Amino acid sequence: MTVHVNSLKRRKAIQGILSIIPVVVILLLIRAYPIATAIYKSFTNWNGLSKNDWVGLQNYIDVIFDGPFWELLKNNFILLLNVPIQVIVGLIVAVLLYEEVPGWKFFRSLYYIPQIISAVIIGYLFKIFFGLYGPLNLVFKNMGLDFLAIDWFGNGSTGLLIIILCLVWFSIGWQAILMLGGMSSISPSIFEAAKIDGANYWQRTFHIVLPMLVRVIEYAVVMSGVWTFTGLFPFIYSLTKGGPGYETTTIDYMIYLKAFVSGNDLGMACSLAVILLIIILALTFIEMKVADRSDDWGE
Repeated sequence: MTVHVNSLKRRKAIQGILSIIPVVVILLLIRAYPIATAIYKSFTNWNGLSKNDWVGLQNYIDVIFDGPFWELLKNNFILLLNVPIQVIVGLIVAVLLYEEVPGWKFFRSLYYIPQIISAVIIGYLFKIFFGLYGPLNLVFKNMGLDFLAIDWFGNGSTGLLIIILCLVWFSIGWQAILMLGGMSSISPSIFEAAKIDGANYWQRTFHIVLPMLVRVIEYAVVMSGVWTFTGLFPFIYSLTKGGPGYETTTIDYMIYLKAFVSGNDLGMACSLAVILLIIILALTFIEMKVADRSDDWGE
């Protein structure tokens, strides 16, 4: 009998391994191989075609010490400010939808519209709205507030501010759907019991919703942080082109510039991509450690 049980377990284990082999192969082809290739090419002066001479760590030295790398990194960290804003706003929207405030069905669809629009289109919409002769400045001038009608994209600080607003607006729908998914796992009987006990709207939010959505919020923060380092190219391209100078340029946009604009320096672009990968892995590790530590404190 024991032999039969062990044989059955072994057969199931083999079936499980065989079933995941296609997925593993696909992941190796579309993930591992490109990453390994980029790491190798980062040690060469590859131009994308024939030139592929080994230069060792020279690309990394040039990136870190001779280029605007630290300014790019600063810009990325400034843009990380959009993460807590979009998470908080998305949570508020999700709670309002869950509580079925008047018009909730209409707003449920409205908030998700930015997610189904091209990021480039959204970028151009914000560029028009905040342009020097755009609607916002026109409103300020008509109100006699000419000092507020400025060139929003002519300065790095205001340019980054507009990018943050654009990212938050774009991400509200995704955050709200994510939070709603987490709230749907909360038993309605808990809310009913809280209402019977006299808990008001805010008490239900802070004492029921937030504690039970900790893991969902952690996931939202980690994914939004990674996206802020890897998914901003269409917004930077359509809004500022990284200007003025490098004041709104991010690392992922600089990878594009090095690879396809400034001399096809793909070796340098690959070294930037490897550094970006290391930064993302380090940030994700730190965020997960902080989340685990907060859970330990909660216990």
